[in-house]
Amino acid sequence: MKGIIYSGINNIYDVRFDGGQSAECRIKGKILKDNDSIKEYNPLAPGDYVEVDLTESESGKYGLILSRYPRKNRFARWNRKRESWQTVAANLDILFAVISVSSPPFRPRFVERVLIAAAQGGVPVSVIVNKIDQKMDDWAAERIKIWQDLGIPVLKVSALTGEGLEKLKKNILGKTAAFFGHSGVGKSTILNALIPGVNLKTDSVSSKYNRGRHVTNFGRIIDSPEGFRLVDTPGVREILVKDVELENLQRFFPEIYKFAESCRFNPCSHTHEPGCAVIQAVENGKINYDRYENYLRILDELEEDKRW
Repeated sequence: MKGIIYSGINNIYDVRFDGGQSAECRIKGKILKDNDSIKEYNPLAPGDYVEVDLTESESGKYGLILSRYPRKNRFARWNRKRESWQTVAANLDILFAVISVSSPPFRPRFVERVLIAAAQGGVPVSVIVNKIDQKMDDWAAERIKIWQDLGIPVLKVSALTGEGLEKLKKNILGKTAAFFGHSGVGKSTILNALIPGVNLKTDSVSSKYNRGRHVTNFGRIIDSPEGFRLVDTPGVREILVKDVELENLQRFFPEIYKFAESCRFNPCSHTHEPGCAVIQAVENGKINYDRYENYLRILDELEEDKRW
């Protein structure tokens, strides 16, 4: 039978089938047949479609997962400890990179890394700026406007007051949407507001460190009676950019890529070369300096990876 992974812990998966059936399943032989060659330590993630050999007994239904169907897309992050990819969710209609206005602090560089990871996996992505009931400074407002000017959809919401939630709901009707971001930015609180009664666990932001505490331990799909699926994901501290060729990084920064066409040298790293149109655009204020700094940091990381 064909089913969909709703969650998984320690290689035990909650699989749902057409008609509302569900079963606890394991991977047959602990080796999963699939069509991917990527290095990942978790072979299945919420949203994956699988073929299951289902058995029914007096104690209930259980199954063996025989194979995974090809994915239309996936959102993954690099796991530094395991030195492999961790697929967070698969077969998504949209991923929301969630950021908060000030508590935890507004971190646009993190969001821009999420945008790159989503593009690598072929996942449509939007940004949610949560907690807009809090005061937003001019710097954050400027960074948000840059995203909008670049064509990146941005939704401003407050899970506390309900502002912007109806617009968000209209964007996800009939879709499977995942929410990803730092701990404490309000992912689970947003889901609680979108699906009343789901009662996901939430926690306050640490007053000492002004950052969130981990309360979501594993990703899972939550169905809405209004006709959409939401994927709640664990909060993370960092997201690394991997498997991007040095000369291709600029393609993830449209404003840099635009000016790169006028550089004297090709290829150009846009770090030191004479006649670099990108450096000139940064100096003239045509490219946001913080965005450029983020590009340089990611470039350094990729160069370090290449040296290793």
